[in-house]
Amino acid sequence: MMDWTDRHCRYLHRLLTRHTRLYTEMVTTGALLHGDVARHLRFNAEEHPLALQLGGSEPADLAVAARLGAQWGYDEINLNCGCPSERVQRGAFGACLMNEPVLVADCVKAMVDVVDLPVTVKHRIGIDKNEDYGFVRDFVGTVAQAGCGVFIVHARNAWLQGLSPKENREIPPLRYDMAYQLKQDFPALQIVVNGGITDAAQMQSHLQQVDGVMLGREAYYRPWPMSGWDAQFFGDPHGQPTCEEVEEAMVRYMERAYAEDGCPWYAIARHMLGLYHGRRGARLWRQVWSDHRLKPLAPREVLQRARAAMAQAAAVADHAA
Repeated sequence: MMDWTDRHCRYLHRLLTRHTRLYTEMVTTGALLHGDVARHLRFNAEEHPLALQLGGSEPADLAVAARLGAQWGYDEINLNCGCPSERVQRGAFGACLMNEPVLVADCVKAMVDVVDLPVTVKHRIGIDKNEDYGFVRDFVGTVAQAGCGVFIVHARNAWLQGLSPKENREIPPLRYDMAYQLKQDFPALQIVVNGGITDAAQMQSHLQQVDGVMLGREAYYRPWPMSGWDAQFFGDPHGQPTCEEVEEAMVRYMERAYAEDGCPWYAIARHMLGLYHGRRGARLWRQVWSDHRLKPLAPREVLQRARAAMAQAAAVADHAA
């Protein structure tokens, strides 16, 4: 979810659910060791519980990055061993690390030794066309011995050659049974399943077999269902917000972000374009919030135009009916 789940996106998601654990986009160790740490690690206090996802393969570098994450106040450090992109492979991390479970264990141990936070791993079930369950079982078993107690299992293989990152999310078949088997073989570990999950009914079904469920792009493109998760999965019956209340809260956040560091509203608005997905007038609403010609306007004025576009679409539909 690089360039997607930044702090502005996570602020939106936290408006929808109080309890769901949020994850940052993957931050490489190089970016933290040699770049602008504040730019990569800054987050809003409202985002907790929040995990920092790291990309890297050098134990010493990951230890430094994990310590920074702890100092900045994150609740979890997550190592990405699932991303199949060529850019990540050139850095010798991501999914290709599954071929080196001992190195991953060394990376986990280096982080566990310097932070008091949970250190978790996100990974695939296999590499290329190797569909042997023993491969992922041995990977999990080796890494668990280093102190990792939570494994987020994207239930597809990662093809390191021949498929784009998008194709890697669609073409390798989903095999949830592999994640289920991991839970049976390692009952003391927390196994979280990821990949192809689109609704609460599927989530409930998976939770009969494993400890948790992760959603990525589905939650980004269609975030509204998240508003029901606290009641469905965490037993928190607090009042569910309306889409209009969430949109209004995001406008206030845009105003705050601009006052704090000059962040333009459209850098934030891009993350909420799926908020009204499926609602009458949603297409016209999205067109307003994504119209580059409106960038000079204040976000509250854009809000008024977007609401007017939705109301116009509803009136036209009512008249046609």
